[in-house]
Amino acid sequence: MLLPVTLCTAAALAILSIWLMVRIGGLRNKAKIFVGDGGNDAIIRRMRAQANFVESAPFVFALILAVELAGRGGAWLPYVAGLYVVGRVAHAFGMEESGPGMARFAGTIISMLTLLGLAIVAVLITTGVM
Repeated sequence: MLLPVTLCTAAALAILSIWLMVRIGGLRNKAKIFVGDGGNDAIIRRMRAQANFVESAPFVFALILAVELAGRGGAWLPYVAGLYVVGRVAHAFGMEESGPGMARFAGTIISMLTLLGLAIVAVLITTGVM
């Protein structure tokens, strides 16, 4: 069974994860901090952007997979997956700012609403409503 939304989402999340790692690595090399954060605020922010990604991406991915396996994804699922990836990119850029910024806020809200929406869909599928 081909799962195009799940496969494309997995690829996008993998690329995003690598991008987040490379961004941290670049700062580490520049600051000559090879383990931990060294108290460097920029490294700390980038590490938190990656950690925030890791905290939500597995749940979003699992729900996308489950919805697609259930045959209930329809035409909307690729857009939800794409929006989530865009939200995570926005969040990562927003974490570059020292204070709360619009990109970080948008990325956070998109991520939370995606996770909540997919969870609701999963419940609706299991109860036979959807």
